Amino acid sequence: MELHLIHLWFKEKSANHVLLLFAFARCKFFSLTETPEDYTIIVDEEGFLELPSSEHLSVADATWLALNVVSGGGGFSSSQPIGVTKIAKSVIAPLADQNISVFMLSTYQTDFILVRERDLPFVMHTLAAEFTILRVVNGETVAADDFGVTNGFVKPKLVQRPVIHPLSSPSNMFCVTSLDPDTLPTVATLLMDVMFYSNGVKDSVVGNEDSGHIRFFSFSLIEGYISLVMDVQTQQRFPNNLLFTSASGELWKMVRIGGQPLGFDECGIVAQISEPLAAADIPAYYISTFKFDHALVPEENINGVVNALQVSQAEKH
Repeated sequence: MELHLIHLWFKEKSANHVLLLFAFARCKFFSLTETPEDYTIIVDEEGFLELPSSEHLSVADATWLALNVVSGGGGFSSSQPIGVTKIAKSVIAPLADQNISVFMLSTYQTDFILVRERDLPFVMHTLAAEFTILRVVNGETVAADDFGVTNGFVKPKLVQRPVIHPLSSPSNMFCVTSLDPDTLPTVATLLMDVMFYSNGVKDSVVGNEDSGHIRFFSFSLIEGYISLVMDVQTQQRFPNNLLFTSASGELWKMVRIGGQPLGFDECGIVAQISEPLAAADIPAYYISTFKFDHALVPEENINGVVNALQVSQAEKH
């Protein structure tokens, strides 16, 4: 499935060009993440073709493919997700070492690793020794052993990864949840308001929000499965018993990565965060956006996580 990364910014209530896409009648892969700066949309080819042109939209200059690592093979709907920290050593770090840039999207159900379509032969060569690589064609899962790989393959050169980016932790507490797709029509108006109209004027600069509250909301509808990431204040706007929650009612704190826009070419940013968390056996969700990256960790671990990441950064100097 080919995906496009779209950068959206607007002032006032001018979201009409997105509302058409949000109808997602044709989309099998749709994700929208709001940050204090703007919106990041990930959409499949069918949805992209439906998107009207606008001066408020810019599109990343590459087509991306979504990798999903699961145990037992098959699609994420029927297999056990591995988790971003569980694949730090086996997937994230090897790709970074081979100078392959990744874009992460964690959802309530699973984790997606987006790679540029042109990098797929290098991705397959890097991961083939440890993983059986499959692709979905017309709804069928088939082997991808020869997909894009030829006898003329040249192994990319290993690179150093001295990637150091500033870290901050907003004061919000977040929940990662889902809801039954059949109930979506009952909250469609609320979702529209949360995503586009509540505090809808985007700040032109981030400002100093290291210890403050930030706007962050992520909605994904992928192959019929809904994922929501929101702070507890936003969660309270939804009807009781509508959102799925864990038995423990676990809440998450955010680590925000980047002091200035990260771009898509630098490799090792996700590895910088996921490797120390994996070493400490701390679970995490990870969501990349057009400008910054975001890791969500259990709230009780936030101080230890920030300390561990700062120590890891210091060791790289």
